[in-house]
Amino acid sequence: MRGVEQIPFVYDAMCAVLEATGLKAWREWLVGGARGRALDVGCGTGRNLPLYAGGVFVVGVDPEAHALAKARRRAPGVPLVRASAEALPFRDGAFDTVVSGLVFCSVPDAAKGLAEVKRALKRDGRLRMLEHVRSHVAWRARLQDWIQPAWTVVAGGCHPNRATEAAVEAAGFAIEEEGRRADGTMRRFSARPTG
Repeated sequence: MRGVEQIPFVYDAMCAVLEATGLKAWREWLVGGARGRALDVGCGTGRNLPLYAGGVFVVGVDPEAHALAKARRRAPGVPLVRASAEALPFRDGAFDTVVSGLVFCSVPDAAKGLAEVKRALKRDGRLRMLEHVRSHVAWRARLQDWIQPAWTVVAGGCHPNRATEAAVEAAGFAIEEEGRRADGTMRRFSARPTG
């Protein structure tokens, strides 16, 4: 079932409200640290794409054709590729930065997607991530677990109870403290590949 997050005008309306209440600054931080060749995984309707600095060569990737069509209108000069996070069609070490904004909650196999991100990153590259995650407050985490099955159907695959930071570390990344922020269930951080 296609969820509301896969309907571009609904997704953009939801994002506009969130950006007006603080998400915009977090999104600017997310792309502001991108360097060199950057991959925007799950670029969706392209809300991040106009925010990249001039010296960054960015490629957007998303599995949804309707979202990519909107992204193409929003950022006509940015190369866009239709693909999933779990099967990135790029060579090993192709990117200096991978940016992921509100994406890994919806990647069907997050571990496989993070492995692909690590493969596509240079050894000294950075993953920059903005995500809503499992709450550290017990009752809120139980509520997220309770609503997750219905929410995942309505939202087209979004899992509100994923422990994304733990998944990133398990995939072989070290989360850096500089720039790391938490606000309720929202997280932003930069991570480097290890090993």
